[in-house]
Amino acid sequence: MKSLRNGARLLRAGLVMMRHGVYLLPPDVKLPLAVRLLRMLSAPLRWPALLSKKSPGERLTAALTALGPSYIKLGQFLATRDDVVGRELARDLSGLRDRAPAFSQALAKAAVAQDLGAPVEQLYSHFGPPVAAASIAQVHKAQIEDETGRRRDVAVKILRPGVEARFKRDLESYYFAARLIERHHPPARRLRPVAVVDTLARSVAIEMDLRLEAAAMSEMAENSAEDPGFRVPEVDWKRTSRRVLTMQWIDGIPIADHEALRAAGHDLEVLGERVLQTFLRHAMYDGFFHADMHQGNLFVDEQGRVVAVDFGIMGRLGPKERRFLAEILYGFITRDYLRAAQIHFDAGYVPRHHDVATFAQALRAVGEPLQGRTAEEISMAQFLGQLFQYTEVFDMQTRPELLLLQKTMVVAEGVARSLNPKLNMWTAAEPVVRGWMEKQLGVEGRLSEAGEGAALVSRFVGEVPRLLSQLEGTADAMARMAAEGVRLDDQTITRLAQAEARQTRGGRAALWLAALSLAILAFFNAASYF
Repeated sequence: MKSLRNGARLLRAGLVMMRHGVYLLPPDVKLPLAVRLLRMLSAPLRWPALLSKKSPGERLTAALTALGPSYIKLGQFLATRDDVVGRELARDLSGLRDRAPAFSQALAKAAVAQDLGAPVEQLYSHFGPPVAAASIAQVHKAQIEDETGRRRDVAVKILRPGVEARFKRDLESYYFAARLIERHHPPARRLRPVAVVDTLARSVAIEMDLRLEAAAMSEMAENSAEDPGFRVPEVDWKRTSRRVLTMQWIDGIPIADHEALRAAGHDLEVLGERVLQTFLRHAMYDGFFHADMHQGNLFVDEQGRVVAVDFGIMGRLGPKERRFLAEILYGFITRDYLRAAQIHFDAGYVPRHHDVATFAQALRAVGEPLQGRTAEEISMAQFLGQLFQYTEVFDMQTRPELLLLQKTMVVAEGVARSLNPKLNMWTAAEPVVRGWMEKQLGVEGRLSEAGEGAALVSRFVGEVPRLLSQLEGTADAMARMAAEGVRLDDQTITRLAQAEARQTRGGRAALWLAALSLAILAFFNAASYF
């Protein structure tokens, strides 16, 4: 039954896609008979959209918007995964904006009262109408009174009623589709479609618990406390819960409003450099960065500081990934391609059966065309796009955290270049990268590594007795298996066979349900043209 429900949901999505003239299956995939039949008979549904003057990207954006919140979020997520959907489609999806009609003031007040356990009038001295609405939540401007009786403006973010249940249903269908893709299109297995949905599911789960967004804001505020050019709104923890987030209201100028920034006396060239360096500093020094740095989420306050909002999507890098990022950028800045190649192998991103020198040759092919170009011609987006093209050639496994980093860097570059079209990306990045290298590879970094190594050895010594006991038990079990073989009882074998049969029948039934339903709709739709 679950397969049939998921098949029906995908059928609805497929109908909307077809009415907008969208076709996403790769041309070389071997489709099941049911899907081939569906594709052939549904052609009339696509004709009106295909005859329109809209580009494929515009048609896809319109289709995802029509499908609702979870598909908008899916499109935004896939915009960060050009390894999965291709660079052209990822570029089209990057323009997908998460806008939705606001829900009523009454529903908003009821949600706040239910989640915070008190009437809105008791929590806020003023609670205004929504000022922004998206697929997951909307924001209201309100006021609170502090201990001295002084009123302060705050922003109140509230989850949409019922949004969790909607996303849960759609995520089930995404998993169903990902498993079908892995089963019927072997080349896609390298991209791990199910793992892609896993990442999306984790991202959505975090976005739907506003306490986690508040915690991200708090953590980044601590990390950037000494940063003179960047700040984060303060969280009002007393008025924050799983479905409600209250934070400081930002009276800044949107970073996209260049005329207002100039009128206020801000230097746009300095701001452009600050956006890029701030992102790199957070990624390399802290391993924690804002992963949705588009222009709508950035403001400039009276002191010229960049203020970020909307911390629902964050990126994390471990020590290995941070060193990888710094070494790669430093290798290209200094044109030391062998060093840049070696760090790929040291990090385990390129399998050892490949040759380091050959990989360095590929990196040189990416880096050398950038040398000698003017500032306007040097693009971080182009550099990273070409770099990641070699992932398949050298059997590099998909690394979601690095792809999110890549996408965020490209977005940050776009914001920085909009402020200063002549910004030289390498020149702007160099002091941050060099500072990190000196800190991590100098005396301070070596002492820190030594301390961490000593702590690790100490923990390992303490675990030795337990590990020896586990090893002894494992050896006994392996000896029994070698002597007696691996055996499954009849009941286990029967259950495995039944589970496989149910899955196969359910998947086949869902495919044929989709094909039959769409064939009927296509027939009546085609009949209406004649």
